[in-house]
Amino acid sequence: MTTLGCILAPYGNPPSRFVPFARTAEAAGLDEVWLWEDCFLESGPSAAAAMLSATERLRVGIGVMPLPLRNVALTAMETATLDGMFPGRFLPGVGHGVQDWMGQVGARVASPLTLMREQVTALRALLAGERVTTSGRYVTLDDVALDWPPAAAPPVLAAAKGPKTLRLVGEVADGVVIDGDSGVSGARQAIALIDEGRAGAGLPPVADSGPDSEHPFRVVAFAQTATGGGAADRLRRSLARWDVDATSDEALADHATWGSAEQVADGLRRFAALGVSTVVAQPTLDDPDLDGFAAFLGQEVAPLLR
Repeated sequence: MTTLGCILAPYGNPPSRFVPFARTAEAAGLDEVWLWEDCFLESGPSAAAAMLSATERLRVGIGVMPLPLRNVALTAMETATLDGMFPGRFLPGVGHGVQDWMGQVGARVASPLTLMREQVTALRALLAGERVTTSGRYVTLDDVALDWPPAAAPPVLAAAKGPKTLRLVGEVADGVVIDGDSGVSGARQAIALIDEGRAGAGLPPVADSGPDSEHPFRVVAFAQTATGGGAADRLRRSLARWDVDATSDEALADHATWGSAEQVADGLRRFAALGVSTVVAQPTLDDPDLDGFAAFLGQEVAPLLR
């Protein structure tokens, strides 16, 4: 079964929108809501905490928290706290962060790949209840352990786009977050590169890494999605914001799904067929009715995917 989620982007949505939207998404039957911790908007963990406390079963993911902004011990503490209060419902994701933003706050690093390797490795160990001592280029921990580690460590997901980062994520993380501007062909290429990284680490490919395997790996893909009047035009404008040329029908079909519930479900199934375990519908930034979009996904699209 394909897990279906929805993104609540921080752009145009003040903090006061997050809790009501979470309640709407849960009432509509959605499995997950995903947030972005983009500078300089809402904090990921604090928004996730409020949304989790306002709902009963909804899972909340952050795709993603920028690694350069965060000490790994703090990320581990926040994750363990949320998991302790809402077991199994918080999905932490980390990534390089937008380099210009990292530069604005004095956090830009010379080697984002080294930072990701060190932080993801340490974060997974801390959440597994290990006592960690390490001295790396960016991560230094001296006899650090969480007093309240999760009873079952949540998967640590990492965003990846370039080939080197995708291979690294396959090697060191529990899952990947694939950006909404990647499309179906980009997701296919990403999974192939992740498999290369997993093979180098002696791990099975994504196709053999389901939730019941010895080394599970979760693939989360954001999928540009729209319904209602002017859906295709709104998607083209949205993709242009991410520097994707979707003027041709072929390019738009590769990068987005739109139309009726049946058409949207068919589009999302293309991601599931690649081995994507969670498809997260990403509305256009000018969607006229986000609550209606969530209801459409939960009430009309999700049953078709189940």
